[in-house]
Amino acid sequence: MLKLFRYNYLVLYEMKKIILIASMLLTAPAFAQFQSKIYDIAPKLKEKMIEGNSWHIGCPVDVVDLRYLKLTYVDFDGIDQVGELIVHKSIANDMVNIMQELYNARYPIYKMQLVSDYQANDWQSIEAGNTSAFNCRRATGSKKWSKHSYGRAIDINPIENPYVSRKGHISHKASLKYKRRRHIENTPSDRAVLLKDDEVTLIFKKYGFTWGGDWRSVKDYQHFVKK
Repeated sequence: MLKLFRYNYLVLYEMKKIILIASMLLTAPAFAQFQSKIYDIAPKLKEKMIEGNSWHIGCPVDVVDLRYLKLTYVDFDGIDQVGELIVHKSIANDMVNIMQELYNARYPIYKMQLVSDYQANDWQSIEAGNTSAFNCRRATGSKKWSKHSYGRAIDINPIENPYVSRKGHISHKASLKYKRRRHIENTPSDRAVLLKDDEVTLIFKKYGFTWGGDWRSVKDYQHFVKK
């Protein structure tokens, strides 16, 4: 009788363990892993790009050569979010691979929306701390098309990684404290800062991107481009 009791107890104990593990698996967030999808530019998205001033007839690349990406990223609160990017079709797979590596490294991204949500106003997009890629516009301080106009460039965490002019000027007030490039403390905004030998910078370079932080005259720490 005692043996039977012990046997039933052990069976019950093991069943409880199985139920507990199953419960943990069922309640785990479904999005707690990197996910991505590459789409052609659908008619509705093209309309949004036109209405949002990010693309128009006369841009150096047609929408048929662009791709719309939906990607998982980690925000400044450590929570998984789904972001949007538009890039040239030739770098779409590279961008997905890069973003997966950034996600695995738990690199925080403040926000990732299409620049059309800001009427293609680069200033407003930066002020919002928005990470973005395609935007049919002229390069800063130039009459030439920006590499963003071809969908071959991305700006990441622009507040923490500002554009610095030849004279050392930074336009966005929130970026002034990031003029001196260094890591000070383990906070999301600090980890968002990109330095020469940082893991994120090296990931982009591994896929053939060049970094604006390596430029000799101006510095564009947010900027990565693949020609």
